[in-house]
Amino acid sequence: MFYYLIRRLVSMIPLLLGITVISFAVIHLAPGAPTGLQTDLNPKITAEARARLEKIYGLDKPLHTQYLLWLKRLVVLDLGNSFSMDGRPVTDKIIERIPVTILINALSLFLIILISIPIGVISASYQNSFFDKFTTVFVFAGFAVPTFWLALLLMILFGVNLGWLPISGLKSLNYEYLPTLGMIMDRAKHLILPIFVSAFGGLAGLSRYTRSNMLEVIRQDYIMTARSKGLAERVVIFKHALRNALLPVITILGLSVPGLIGGSVIFETIFAIPGMGQLFYMSVMARDYPVIMGILVIGSVLTLMGNLIADISYALVDPRIKIAK
Repeated sequence: MFYYLIRRLVSMIPLLLGITVISFAVIHLAPGAPTGLQTDLNPKITAEARARLEKIYGLDKPLHTQYLLWLKRLVVLDLGNSFSMDGRPVTDKIIERIPVTILINALSLFLIILISIPIGVISASYQNSFFDKFTTVFVFAGFAVPTFWLALLLMILFGVNLGWLPISGLKSLNYEYLPTLGMIMDRAKHLILPIFVSAFGGLAGLSRYTRSNMLEVIRQDYIMTARSKGLAERVVIFKHALRNALLPVITILGLSVPGLIGGSVIFETIFAIPGMGQLFYMSVMARDYPVIMGILVIGSVLTLMGNLIADISYALVDPRIKIAK
């Protein structure tokens, strides 16, 4: 296991380099420039002033030189400074927004697991029943509904028309004057819609994966053998079938790890939540290259680590799968 981990970690290095090369090239070749917000709307800006700004940001150098300089800083875990007016270190900007993104995505993932796996198991156990057909419609709706449209619909219904839930931010204007219980309730109200919107798509997908794998497993011979021994259906399903049906689900959960940090651009932007997703969106709009690259690198590392965790989990869940030495 130790040598396997070392080999996998070493193999991640060229993959990560390839991802950073492509990402760096794409964001620099996209239309617009970081100096555009400061110069395009200023009729008095001169060519010399524009050139000075590009020199300050290091944009006057060839693209491959800019990448090597960025990579040199990355080796010592320095993500550079933001191109925005505050010029703060990228690391500080990311660290201050990570907690709220982790909280929302962790609660969303917990909600997905808590609901989708039982739905998938029950749907497979009672195939073609009313519950199975109802959840099938629910799942297709979950796949089809765009996240931004669902978010706007819920904001209009529960925030504007009914006035039950806030539609933006993480706390109310009078938050500081509320008692402790009121503060908790205020935070919870602000999180309900973002968490639901974040979980809706994943809820549908994971329940379908669980259902399809359960259907495949419960048709195996060893399940028929367990039933022929007179074991209770509950024991057959949850002790013998569910464990093997969870293998593909582990892959999905492993790939969900990057989302805990990377955040969700759409719902954080719509609900004005100061998380990683909103920071990424604002950075893209401002062509803030260091922040964009910093978030992409973190997301890439977590994606690779998620794959590794999923592979290791395979061996832990299914003894038939062995990790090569």
